Amino acid sequence: MPHQDDLLLELRSYQQESHQHQHDYHQLVLPAHGCLELDVEGRGGVVQAGQLAVIAAGNSHGFAAPGDNAFVVANVPAALAPQLASLPAFLPLDASLLAYVGFLRAELSRPAAAEHSRRQMLLLLTQLLAERAGADSRLDRRVAAARAVLDARFAEDISLAQLAAAAHLSVRQLSELFRRQLGMSPGQYQLEQRMQHGWLLLEQGSLPVQQVAEQCGYASLSAFSDRFRRHFGVAPSHFRHPAK
Repeated sequence: MPHQDDLLLELRSYQQESHQHQHDYHQLVLPAHGCLELDVEGRGGVVQAGQLAVIAAGNSHGFAAPGDNAFVVANVPAALAPQLASLPAFLPLDASLLAYVGFLRAELSRPAAAEHSRRQMLLLLTQLLAERAGADSRLDRRVAAARAVLDARFAEDISLAQLAAAAHLSVRQLSELFRRQLGMSPGQYQLEQRMQHGWLLLEQGSLPVQQVAEQCGYASLSAFSDRFRRHFGVAPSHFRHPAK
């Protein structure tokens, strides 16, 4: 597993044109404001409202940044999220991803944003992108079977043995294959699903926080609140505050 120091999630502005270069990590560039003209392996495109860029590890690229700008930039070790290599260089942002980018920008503007929280936010971002770009079709069918169980029953306590049985693999084989293809363990994936679901329910604002916690698999409100705060850097009560 890559060391946490290899990960980067930050707000960045670009002030000049760059020569063609490449990285040994994947890079995601998401719009905050302004635009960034990119050339990735000879294909031109623009990062601006409604569109992001995925620069796969080893891909040659250059950029030009006219005017005032700011972008959410993520550097992701190739071994952590191998599925990013199969995504197109430019992807549209749907309403949910746009909202998440807004959240990332707000969090990254805080000087005290914790590195652990940044790592969790980055993992969720890569998962959301992979799902929307159709990377699921390239999953091993056994991993897909285990993930389908987690998607349908993420709020339940599911053991690795149960998942392995659904995938017709041993626990060790499932753990290794799942991490290799999705960049995280089954337990981490289930946590991401719970947190994402909790975020959406809280954002909708129709349920008390206690009910949100229960729908995410937490009988204890304090346990849910603590986990949510460590995951996103804000407490669930943030969504019930008039000035959110």
